[in-house]
Amino acid sequence: MDKVSSKMDLLIAGLKAESMRQKAIASNVANMNTPGYRRVDIKFEEMLARKMDQGKGKVDVTEVKPEVYEPQNTPVKANGNDVHWEMEVGAMVKNTLRYKTLMRLLTKKVNGIDKIINTP
Repeated sequence: MDKVSSKMDLLIAGLKAESMRQKAIASNVANMNTPGYRRVDIKFEEMLARKMDQGKGKVDVTEVKPEVYEPQNTPVKANGNDVHWEMEVGAMVKNTLRYKTLMRLLTKKVNGIDKIINTP
C-alpha cells in the first residue's frame, strides 16, 4: 500500500499546487491595471524535480511546498505592471488541463482501490 499511498500523495500535492496557481492567475488578472503590480506564479514542479533528483526518485512530497514568486521575466508596461491578458489566459487554460488530468488520475486510483476492497 506504501507505493499506492505515495502516488496518491504526489497527485494530491500536484492538485494543491495547481489550485494555488489558479489563485495566482486570478490575482494577476484582478490586478492587470494596478500600477506597479508584478505578476506572480507558483514554483512546484522545479522543486519537486530537485527533491526527486536528490532522493534518487524517492521523495516525501509533504516536504515539497509550492511557493509564490515573481518571475520578473515579462515586459513591464509604462505603469510598472507586467500582467498581459493573453499570457494569463494561456496560463489558465494550461493550468486547468493539468488540474483535470491530475484529478482524473487520482479518481482512477481511488476507484481501483475501491474495486479491490469491494470485490467479493
